[in-house]
Order: sequence, then C-alpha cells, then structure tokens
Amino acid sequence: MLRRLTPTQTAVDLALAGAFLVLALLVEWAVLGGTSGRLALLVTVLGFTGALAVRRASPPLSLAIAWIAAVLQMLWAVPPRFADVAVFAVLYATAAYGTRLVFWLGLASAVVGAGVITLYVLLGPLPVGGAQPSVREFGLVLGAALFSLLLSWTAGALARTVLQARANRLAQVRAQAAAVAEAERVRIARDMHDVVAHSLAVVIAQADGARYAAATDPAAATAALTTIGSTARSALADVRLLLTRLRHSQGDGPQPTLADTEELYQQVRAAGVDLRVDVTPAPPAEPPAGVQLAVYRILQEALTNALRHGDGGPVQVALAWRDDRVEVSVDNGVSGPAPATERTGHGLIGMRERAELAGGHLRADRGPGRYRVQARLPVQWPA
Repeated sequence: MLRRLTPTQTAVDLALAGAFLVLALLVEWAVLGGTSGRLALLVTVLGFTGALAVRRASPPLSLAIAWIAAVLQMLWAVPPRFADVAVFAVLYATAAYGTRLVFWLGLASAVVGAGVITLYVLLGPLPVGGAQPSVREFGLVLGAALFSLLLSWTAGALARTVLQARANRLAQVRAQAAAVAEAERVRIARDMHDVVAHSLAVVIAQADGARYAAATDPAAATAALTTIGSTARSALADVRLLLTRLRHSQGDGPQPTLADTEELYQQVRAAGVDLRVDVTPAPPAEPPAGVQLAVYRILQEALTNALRHGDGGPVQVALAWRDDRVEVSVDNGVSGPAPATERTGHGLIGMRERAELAGGHLRADRGPGRYRVQARLPVQWPA
C-alpha cells in the first residue's frame, strides 16, 4: 500500500501539494457564490490535493481519493474546475509506480472516467444550452476526455518502463559485481590453500626429520629447524598478503614467477625428497605472468601431494616449453590407497581450475605404484 520514498521525494510531493492547494483556492474561491458552493469547492479541492500528495507514496490510495473527490464533485454539481488537473498526475502515478493491479486499474479509471466526464458534462445538472446533445458532441467530448486521460496514463507507463529498465541494469551491475567478488574470493581461497598446504607439508616433514635426528645429529636438527622457520615466515607473509587483499579489496600483490620455482624446489629437497627437475626445452623468452603463476601453483600443489603421499622415492618434474604451449609433468611413487586429495580434497580441483583459467587442461593419473600430474597450458610468446 505504501512505497518507501526518500526524504527529498516526500518533501517535494508535500510542497507541490501545498502549492497546488493554495493556487486552486486562489483561482476558484471567487467563482462559486454562497456558503454551500464554497464548502463543496473546498472539500473537492482538498480531496484532489490529498490525492496529489500521496500519488507516489501510495498510488492505490491516491486513485481511491481522486474517485471519491470526483463523485462528491458530481453530487454537489460542481463544474469541472482547476483542481481536476490533479487527476492527470494520479493516473500518471498509477501507471508509473503502482503494482500490476493498480496499473490496470489506472487504465480502467481513465476509460471509465472519460465516459463519466462525457455524461456529466452533456447530460448532468450543468447547463449546456438546453439543447439535446448530438452524437457528434458526444464523440468530441468523449474523444477529448479519452485522449487527455489516456495520455497521462501512457506517459506513466513509459516512465514505468524506464524505471524498470534502470532497475534491471542496476540489478545486473550488482549481479556482475557479486560474481566478480565471488570469483576473487575463490581465487584467494585457492591461493590460501596452495600456500598453507605446501608450507605445512614442508614444516611437518622437517619437524619429523628433526625429531629423529636430534639424538644423533644435532646439526641436522638445527638445519631442519632453520628450514621450518624460513618456510613458516614465508607462508605467514603470503597469508598476510592474501588477507589484506580479502579485507581491503586491494590490487594483486606480487605473484610467484618461474624464478621462484628454485626456492620451491629447495624447500621440497630440504624436506628430504629426491627431486629431479628437467626443463627441456627451456623457454625461449619471458612467458606471460599468468602462465608463470599457473605453472608455479600447479608445481607447488603437485609437489605438496608428492611430499605428503609419496613413497619416499624420487619425484620427477618435467617442463617442456614449446612454441605454443608449456607441458608440465610431476611423477612420483605412491603406496597404499589413493591420496586423500584425489578423493575428497581441494588440491586437484584447484590445479584443474588454474589450468582452465590459463586456457589449458590438467590430468591426474594413478597407475601401479605411481601418480602423475600432467598439465598443458597455451603460451603466446611476446613478439
């Protein structure tokens, strides 16, 4: 029944209604003589003013008040006056701001109102020259009334279309912003998983090694603790960067590149993995940043899985930079059931997402005692 208006809209509607009331009384007060005639005029003017005041806040209420004022005007034999122009604003509001029911009620009111006006003017108690009106006069009056009333309603319908289009555009913009925010949140979550999972795997491996070596080789334990400290500090810095981007929607910070893969390899070797890396052929130029990030994150997750679920044997990493693509392969031995990440974890999903975002694809195969991750990403080398 009531629409929510801004304070500015409410103030404008009330000010317009007040100005309309003053103007209508000034124009019409001296027209009708006698106390009863002026009382009828005052009630009619107040009714149309009220309909005008609430036309945007409550189109159905405005339409009802306008009909009541019009009926009272006809019952008191008040001729069409200046105050009747409020009807046009009411019909406009029913089409522009009303519900679907009010929208069609406004159209029906315009059509019925035109007929009522025609009958009231030509056959009502008002003097029309004493002659019986002709069909032509009926047609002219009815046509003029229909045109004016429907014109106001049609203008409101057009405004309604514009308002709905604007609302649809706003909803589309909000939906796009929500989709972008969701994609960014997923990307940050994927980065968080890659950083935390890899770092914790290295820390756990080093801690286990330090515990066994502490009794016989204090130097090895000290080296393991040093690796744990550096890995944890690096992971903490990455996590802080990701949280900063998540909280403040800032631009991307520094992302890993191919140059950072050496540090990644050192961390895995420091955890006790026999890592063997083969880069043949080498990249002929600097690969795009997106490809470098995808390669790094895929290697990071695949090596983390090898560290957590491998059988302790050698881990083979192969990179082949072709003319139009890069081929990534991580092969390690496994024992026992399939790795947890293959069954329920997010690691494999994250690697596939990264490959797809880069325009490529990734495949993970488990064979007898072996587990292999293979990815192929397209590369456009700079001219």
